Amino acid sequence: MKLQLNIQPLNTWLNINNEPLIISGPCSAETEEQLLTTAHLLAATGKVSVLRAGIWKPRTRPGEFEGIGSIGLEWLKRAKAETGLPTAVEVANAKHVEEALAAGVDILWIGARSTVNPFTVQEIADALQGVDIPVLVKNPVNPDLQLWAGALERINRAGITKLGAIHRGFSSFEKSSFRNEPMWELAIQLKTLCPELPIINDPSHICGNRELIPYISQKALDLDMQGLMIESHVDPSVAWTDAKQQVTPAALAELADRLTVREPESKNEAFTDQLAELRKQIDKIDDLLLQKLGERMAIVGKIGEFKRDNQVTILQVNRWDAIIKKGISFAKALKLDLNFTEKFLELVHGESIRKQTEIMNAGKAEKGIAAEAHTEVKS
Repeated sequence: MKLQLNIQPLNTWLNINNEPLIISGPCSAETEEQLLTTAHLLAATGKVSVLRAGIWKPRTRPGEFEGIGSIGLEWLKRAKAETGLPTAVEVANAKHVEEALAAGVDILWIGARSTVNPFTVQEIADALQGVDIPVLVKNPVNPDLQLWAGALERINRAGITKLGAIHRGFSSFEKSSFRNEPMWELAIQLKTLCPELPIINDPSHICGNRELIPYISQKALDLDMQGLMIESHVDPSVAWTDAKQQVTPAALAELADRLTVREPESKNEAFTDQLAELRKQIDKIDDLLLQKLGERMAIVGKIGEFKRDNQVTILQVNRWDAIIKKGISFAKALKLDLNFTEKFLELVHGESIRKQTEIMNAGKAEKGIAAEAHTEVKS
């Protein structure tokens, strides 16, 4: 499936003065002084292309700070006038859209909690009908590629052609170093569905702490994402929301200086020729891998029939344990990543179980049909 979107290239609707594109500003606009001071410091770094600030904040529980509200839009307007930076805010309903547009906000983004609800996205899309403004769509809270793609389609069908996605990671039951698991494969899948779609990474929300932001930022750029949205506060220690994941403007400038920006293609003919040759070798090995997997599954099918005919269960735990131990030992010798090896073996084993289950059930179905036919003949 391809994602058919009518969109304009990023560089035609956003003046990117620096590489990479950096959208930055406080998680929440708290006071006029806090926002203006942060904005001026960010502009002075020369690294920031867009000023962001949370005006309306969706909070998990009532009673928490839910944003300064509409008055913050006036502060953003002043910040733009004084620094020259275009502004961006999150919108979660039609009223937010109307107020942001009236205040002259330059870019809107739809948050993860909104993307998860098609009714909310459609309400925002309806409010955007006939408007020419860039809109960025964050991935939904849960790892659901179809929801993300659907939200982009709804906004695009409203006539928004200056469209991009924001990868901010996904919630997970598993505890890790990250606030939200990156699950890079989902962002890559989205890029595969629509190669022309610009994707911006949000390392602040992926990391949940400022120490990991440089690592995630570099990885995002290495995966050919078009920019970064990083939260910055004049004094993160006193921030009203998400204090741990915000950086000072000075720290942001230092981070930006250390990033390595690579090109997706090279004009060096020798490099291109050598890369093409290496890719041919990869293609041959991939073909062999698939061929061997096919041969393996054919044997799995024979084992399934053998088990069925001898009334033996599909799963033998001891056998699976032996496969894992042998595979991990072999992977170590080959210098393969153990986590990758285990996941690969689990996928192969899962498909083997599925295939044998299909064979077992097919045998039962055939017996059932034969029994029915026999009954009908007798009657």
